[in-house]
Amino acid sequence: MRFPQHPPKIQTLLSCLKSPDRLLQLLTLNRSSSQTGEYLHWDKLRRLKVPEGLTHQEWWLSLKLARREQLKPIGLKDSQGHPFVFSIQEKVLEVLHRMDLDMGGQIGMPEPIANPQTRDHYLIRSIMEEAITSSQLEGAVTTRKVAQEMIRSGRKPQDTSEQMILNNFQTMQKIREWKTLQLTPELVLQIHALVTKETLEDPTAAGRFRTPQEKRVVADDTGEVFHDPPPAETLANRMVEMCAFANGESPASFVHPVVRAILLHFWLAYDHPFVDGNGRTARALFYWALLHYKYWLFEFVSISHILRKAPAKYSRSFLYTETDDNDCTYFVMAQLQVIQQAIEELHSYLERKTGELRQVEASLRDQVELNYRQLEVIRHALKRPGYRYTIVGHQKSHNVVYQTARTDLLELAKKGLLIQRKKGRQLGFIAPQDLSARLPKLGKKGGA
Repeated sequence: MRFPQHPPKIQTLLSCLKSPDRLLQLLTLNRSSSQTGEYLHWDKLRRLKVPEGLTHQEWWLSLKLARREQLKPIGLKDSQGHPFVFSIQEKVLEVLHRMDLDMGGQIGMPEPIANPQTRDHYLIRSIMEEAITSSQLEGAVTTRKVAQEMIRSGRKPQDTSEQMILNNFQTMQKIREWKTLQLTPELVLQIHALVTKETLEDPTAAGRFRTPQEKRVVADDTGEVFHDPPPAETLANRMVEMCAFANGESPASFVHPVVRAILLHFWLAYDHPFVDGNGRTARALFYWALLHYKYWLFEFVSISHILRKAPAKYSRSFLYTETDDNDCTYFVMAQLQVIQQAIEELHSYLERKTGELRQVEASLRDQVELNYRQLEVIRHALKRPGYRYTIVGHQKSHNVVYQTARTDLLELAKKGLLIQRKKGRQLGFIAPQDLSARLPKLGKKGGA
């Protein structure tokens, strides 16, 4: 990834102005962002067509002067003691309002999530998706199919990539349990220990800060350093300050909970307090914050699924912040776009799956009664002839007890909708190649 060009300093630009009148002209422009609402960084602005009557340097100066009045500190400081700041653009207020309604309100709750019979299935699916894609962001190389099979079957991970994914899955489940707790340094260390269990070269590094001898920088394959985090000696105190911010104890001014969660994500990633696993821990804290502040819909949303599609954009938002006077607005706006996209994809997914289930249910009407879990198996099996279902996998997919999962699958086999077959000592259920032809041949309700 290319390092963005550092913006020119305001003092330098001011000294180049020809007269005080020119400064007044620039101040009246009041351009805090581009006409499209984008929060432009110098590295992009210098390549755009400049507004009539301005140079690129004057355009940048007018933006910086307008932004300066809106910026607020968050309590985080860089290694040199300079504060990190952020602002809320007018466009962002509308986005946050929609998120308040969509992620925290009860009115308009998607039916599959409102329905207690279907809720757990979508919850497990979301946790699994976030666990897999968050690990893939950090270098896990296994496929989604293999990872899902591992989690559902309960088999032990076969390599570090699979261990990373299982760790993330278990951590996300724990985050749901811990959402009512206040964040403490001890809890952050516990989250990190879960995320990195049996994946580090030095196993003792799990659940503790890096030491002065374990200097870590963020660099690319060529050795170019993108980020040099704060000294290890400062991490304990910085963690205390981060937790105070996460719990709403600082700063004195109001910070919207969604923005607070995003800034918490940035804070942990910037401090880079661990030898490894910083990105996964940062995203876990982001989820903790949103659930802590009762944005319940986020149990069903995967941001890493979106981030993985454009990892360079994710990294660039960090670099834009660090290269432009610690202005976190770049990261906030980038993450808000990710959240919006993740919510939109969730709604599209729910709508699509609900439609497919209704089609299956309609095809079985007046023939046989199936519960939601069984309908979901048939929907899935129609698309994947030959797929092998297991009792443990069905149990984990729907968050039910073993006996309930066993009864579901045995009933489907009895009705001829699955083929019961043993593999070794494990009982399996195979999706028939001719399942679509079998459905119309079922008897009326009450018998196969």
